[in-house]
Amino acid sequence: MGNTQEKPSGSGGGGARPDQAASGIGARSRCGGNMEKPPSQRAPEKGVANGTQREKSPAGGQEEQDSPAVDTSYLDAPAGALPPHLARLKNEGNHLFKHGQFGDALEKYTQAIDGCAEAGIDSPEDLCILYSNRAACYLKDGNSTDCIQDCNKALELQPYSLKPLLRRAIAYESLERYRKAYVDYKTVLQMDTGVQAAHDSVHRITKMLIEQDGPDWRDKLPEIPVVPLSVQQQHRQKPVSIELAQARAARAAQEDARRKEAQFILLKQKGNDLVKTGHFQEALEKYSECLTIKPDECALYTNRAICHLKLNRFKEAKQDCDSALQLEPGNKKAFYRRALAYKGLQDYLSATSDLQEVLQLDPNVREAEQELEVVTSLLRQSLLDNAAHSKV
Repeated sequence: MGNTQEKPSGSGGGGARPDQAASGIGARSRCGGNMEKPPSQRAPEKGVANGTQREKSPAGGQEEQDSPAVDTSYLDAPAGALPPHLARLKNEGNHLFKHGQFGDALEKYTQAIDGCAEAGIDSPEDLCILYSNRAACYLKDGNSTDCIQDCNKALELQPYSLKPLLRRAIAYESLERYRKAYVDYKTVLQMDTGVQAAHDSVHRITKMLIEQDGPDWRDKLPEIPVVPLSVQQQHRQKPVSIELAQARAARAAQEDARRKEAQFILLKQKGNDLVKTGHFQEALEKYSECLTIKPDECALYTNRAICHLKLNRFKEAKQDCDSALQLEPGNKKAFYRRALAYKGLQDYLSATSDLQEVLQLDPNVREAEQELEVVTSLLRQSLLDNAAHSKV
């Protein structure tokens, strides 16, 4: 199917003709006007036969210099219950597929499938693999319809076989049959949660289905089959390679990070909404939960400081502003809210200093100007009161 076979190596892009191979020398002009060169000027005589170069040996005979032999031992590898001639077809198909020759691989798998029918071989496992492999060829060639048909045949032979399910899901998705693709991907994940492609596809298709079918998209899905526990255990008991274990660990870390990010966004939004409605204690608790997820998020400290200020917990508000300023030394909100905390603690001098810091960072903060006037007045009054008290 469009895949060209490589030409055998040889002189001039091909082997010599049979008549040339018989004499061991190439074609030479025999016109009477051509003079042979003296022996000292002649090039060594060489012949080419079937891509093999021959040179004269010191004894005057022909000496072959063989080209490197191609390893075909893989063809004789056992292939389940298939007889040798069908096993060779399957192994050759695998080799061709591995080297990107999908059309040629498809032909070998087809010959093996037909051969099983002719020989009356009844081996569901081997036939399932052949149909699944041929489905992979169809998928590579962009023939999703025939891929689905072969996957269906494979799954009739071996229900809950992972590779045909995954290949059928990919084919469904390519045909924009998203509901069926979603069901197959979810079935795959019941058998093996480490298939990253299935996880990624489920997330991607979920968004498409929400856009396509709205909030009730789940109600329009075909029923997702429940994979028997025995099948799940069979897949879990398979030896896990180092690469697969690493992939699963990476996927688990990604899932955990995604889950925490979603939880963080939800909690922070709830906290913001609670502040707007005046529920400061509940908002404070949401921000505290957020900080267990992201302890280095500066905005959480300044947000929680507001809640403390509204609840007259000035010491706690100051501590949160201190934490924010450790993370972002030039944070205007942290300076302003710490000034309010100092004001509540009647430390007017420190409040004045923080408000001046705000205005130095941004002279246009109107609230800081107004508050500085108030705090300066309170500081002046406090100094007068202390002076009067000291005279008594």
